[in-house]
Amino acid sequence: MNARNAEQWAAAPALAPENYVAGDVYTDPTVFEAERDRIFGHTWRIACHESEVANPFDFRTYEHLGIPLVTIRGGDGVVRTFYNVCSHRGAKLVQEVSGNAERLTCFYHLWSYDAEGACIDIPRPEAYAPVGLSMDQCGLRAVPTETKLGLVFINPDENAAPLSSYLGHLLDHFEEPMGTAPLEVFHFHRCELKANWKAWMETNLDAYHTFMHVVLRRTQVDAEREIKIHPGGHAAGEGIRARYTNYKGWEGRPDSLALPGMEPTEMRSAHLFPNAMILARGTVIRIDTVIPVAPDRMVLECRGLGVQGDTPEQRRERMTHHNMYWGPLSRNMPEDAFAAEACEASFGSGAAQYQIIARDENLTGQDDGMMRNFYGQWSKMTGLPSHNPTNRNPA
Repeated sequence: MNARNAEQWAAAPALAPENYVAGDVYTDPTVFEAERDRIFGHTWRIACHESEVANPFDFRTYEHLGIPLVTIRGGDGVVRTFYNVCSHRGAKLVQEVSGNAERLTCFYHLWSYDAEGACIDIPRPEAYAPVGLSMDQCGLRAVPTETKLGLVFINPDENAAPLSSYLGHLLDHFEEPMGTAPLEVFHFHRCELKANWKAWMETNLDAYHTFMHVVLRRTQVDAEREIKIHPGGHAAGEGIRARYTNYKGWEGRPDSLALPGMEPTEMRSAHLFPNAMILARGTVIRIDTVIPVAPDRMVLECRGLGVQGDTPEQRRERMTHHNMYWGPLSRNMPEDAFAAEACEASFGSGAAQYQIIARDENLTGQDDGMMRNFYGQWSKMTGLPSHNPTNRNPA
C-alpha cells in the first residue's frame, strides 16, 4: 500500500495490454489526426433525427470534420446530404441552422440548387457558354446518407460499407421503442467541453462510473445489468430497472408513458462506435453525438426524444423525466461533464499516465468490457496500440 515514486508512476501497469490505456490517446496531436483521418473519415455518424427534417424541403445544417454539410428532405420524401458549399466560388451555401427551402440559393452570386443537389439557376448563364460550362456540371457534392429507426446517418466515405453492415444487430433492442410509434426531438442542447472526445464516450462506456452519481447510487447501483459486445467497437446494455422512489422528491414513472415494448423503470443503451450513444429510460430517449475539435476540445450535441402526439400534459411529464437525468441542469449530465474535464486536467498536464479498464464481471454489473471493445476497434482503425500509441515505452 505504498505510494509510488516517479519511475514507478510512469511505468506501464502490470496488466495485459487490453486492460489499460495510455494517456497519449487523449493528448497527442498525431494521434488526434489519425483518429480524424482513419476513424471519422470512414464511419457512419448520426447527423440528426428525421423529425428535424420532417416535411418536404426541411433542412438542417452542421459540420463534420470541419466540413459544412446540409441535410434536406426532397419533394420525393428522400433525405439527402450535401456539402454546404456553392459550386461557383466555394462560399458556404446555407447560413441558417435549420429551415425550409425548395431551392438553396447562394447569397454571393445567387446560384441556386434543388433539394436533390442539382444546379437549377445561374444568373446570366450565357456568359459561360464560350467555355462550355453548364448547370448540369455544377451540382452539389453528395454525401452518403441512410436512415434507421428515425435516425439520419451520414458517411464521408463514398466507398464505405452500407449502414446495415455498420450497425449489424446493435439496435435490435431499440426496434420496438424507436420503430413502433413515431418519435420527435423535443430537446436539443449543444455545449463545448475542455476534454478529449473519448473522455465523454467513456462516461457511458464505463459502467463502473455509476458510483459517481448520487442519484444512481440510490436508485440502481446494484441493479442487474447485461452488457452485450458487438463487432465494430459497438456495445449495448439492457436489464437495469431503476427504483426512482428511492431518491427523495422523485416519483415513479407511470406505465401510460412507457415507450413501446419498454417498462417505465427500464433502461436500455446502444453505444455506436466511434462517437454516438442512444440511451432510453422507460419513457424518454437521449441521443448523444460527440464531435472532436482538438485533442483537448470537443462539442457535445444532445437530443431528447418523445412520442409524437403526446398531450401537453404527457409532454410536460416526459420532459420532466428527461431533465431529471439528462438536461443541462440535471443530476447526471453536469457530473459527467465534470468527470470528462477532470480527466483532461490530469492527462493534459502529463500528471496522469494511464487509465485502467480491467474490471471483469462476465459482462454484467460494472464490467469494463465495453471500454475494452471500444479501444480494440480504435486500435484496429488507427493502427495504433491504445496502451502505447506513441511508442513512449518501446519493448
